[in-house]
Amino acid sequence: MTARDDIFAAIGRGLTRGQDGALPRRSRDEIRGEAAGLLHDLDEIRPDLTGADAVAAFIAKCAMPALGVTLDRVSGWKGLPEAVAAYLDRHDLPRRLAVTGDERLTAIGGAGIETHPDCAPDEAAAMSVADWAVGETGSVILHSSATQPVLHALLPRHWLVVVEERLVLPYLDDYATYAALGPRNAVMITGSSGTTDIEGFFVRGAHGPGFVHVLLIAS
Repeated sequence: MTARDDIFAAIGRGLTRGQDGALPRRSRDEIRGEAAGLLHDLDEIRPDLTGADAVAAFIAKCAMPALGVTLDRVSGWKGLPEAVAAYLDRHDLPRRLAVTGDERLTAIGGAGIETHPDCAPDEAAAMSVADWAVGETGSVILHSSATQPVLHALLPRHWLVVVEERLVLPYLDDYATYAALGPRNAVMITGSSGTTDIEGFFVRGAHGPGFVHVLLIAS
């Protein structure tokens, strides 16, 4: 027998007899029933949100210093170009932006901002549109597609992401239904990139954007 065979044989013995030889092998239906029981009353096992609703909780999470996220509320898609221009000016960035192919971002050019589709490895700023967001964690979720390349969320120094209020889910597990319907390449991002691996000092932008700015579009 190979080492692989030994490992799987040990797993099989554990599943059928348990550590002390007293654990019976359970059927698939029994396991499913136990899992369903754990989820019977989600409100009892879910933590309290940090806000009155999903959107309020998302805003509160984004405001936490540990996430390194800034957020602007925008009254609607028409106000987006002005909000983007204000962010670029506030950070002394050129009015030049890599944007995904989402057609709702085409109006960005109307605010005197030069846009281009491809995101370079040293891109100063890029912009995406989130598919979902999560109030519990302050996360944004992107589903990779022809019009939504995930590199726009990974390569730039400043990442601007549009989040629609109506797509903010209360809890992380609420996303499970949509994850099953989405592509294999889905990216969940919670805050800006950071690490303390280098001599114990916290460094932002170590393996992704150093600045994450959410543009929250009112429903």
